[in-house]
Amino acid sequence: MTSSQISLSAGVIRTDLSMSDGRTIRYYDSEKQSRSAKDLRPVEAQPGIGELRLDPLVNEWVAMAAHRQGRIFLPPKELCPLCPSSVDLLTEIPDSNYEVVVFDNRSPSLRPPDSYFQIPNELNFDTPIVPAAGKCEVVCYTSDHGKSFKDLTVKQIRTVIEAWRDRVKELSKSEFIAHIFPFENRGEEVGVTLSHPHGQIYAYSYLTPRVEKMLAVANAHKKRTGRVLLDDVIAREIKDEVRIVARNIDWIAYVPYASRYPFEIHLAPIKSVADMAELSDSQADSFTTISQEVFRRLDGVFGIEMAYIAAWHQAPVRVGRDVLRLHLQICSVRRQPNKLKYLAGSESAMGAFIMDMKPEQSAQQLREVKL
Repeated sequence: MTSSQISLSAGVIRTDLSMSDGRTIRYYDSEKQSRSAKDLRPVEAQPGIGELRLDPLVNEWVAMAAHRQGRIFLPPKELCPLCPSSVDLLTEIPDSNYEVVVFDNRSPSLRPPDSYFQIPNELNFDTPIVPAAGKCEVVCYTSDHGKSFKDLTVKQIRTVIEAWRDRVKELSKSEFIAHIFPFENRGEEVGVTLSHPHGQIYAYSYLTPRVEKMLAVANAHKKRTGRVLLDDVIAREIKDEVRIVARNIDWIAYVPYASRYPFEIHLAPIKSVADMAELSDSQADSFTTISQEVFRRLDGVFGIEMAYIAAWHQAPVRVGRDVLRLHLQICSVRRQPNKLKYLAGSESAMGAFIMDMKPEQSAQQLREVKL
């Protein structure tokens, strides 16, 4: 078992240990804990790398990861693989407690290639299948199975964002990584398979369709105006005021001008940065309270836990860093306590969203939540 330690900001110490099958688990601690617990599970062979196939109708990559069919699905708390290990259950986390942990996904959609990898430059009908290069990691926010992100303390959230910053910095060093996407799915309505509070990080070897489109639009805006697009978006939200949900010295939360979901909130640093690695310690500190408030407001709209996708958008690793900016997009598919917004024909087939509620209305509902 190999072990190493790295000192990060906010007094957080990262300890790396090897799991029984060779994967790496990273403990992020703020209380100077000692980590040496061994993974006592029998060694299991890891799945091989999948395939990237190009859809020639739209020139978009699709990852084929058939091995994920067998992954665990909504186990009861006593069998949760993201809880700490105990005498009765050996889990993905060998220790009996933890603050925040990040480990390599057991059933990854993307994985590091065995040799030199470069995504093909020519995208057309004859583009060959290539390995599904990349990296997938799991980020466990707390050892408490019953909590959600909004229930974390300010100190716990600070440790989570330190883990995110650290992972973005380290993953950016890999030559085959083009873009890094931290995100969280909460709720069965958005496809969650484990109810323990956690998120994931997908590090792609290519730019996803969303990133490519955002990059093209941001480049065109910069060429036309000389300014960064998200800076202008935030300036408009501050000027209009009506869609702002919360704000502090470093961050602003707002319902976007053309929101696509019944409750969609964007949370962005007022002084923009390209990615999480560029956040200052002050920005990381002040993110804790406003993110806590935003998620509590979301759950307070109907007095129930809202299913959501919380997606970090940031600049790619090597291109667009002068025009794309970090922001968190939180989308809930719930439009009423007993009704969901389904992505039906127009949204799923055409990518053309239709909203039944104006963003100013949902912003007002979020602001009126009593915390």
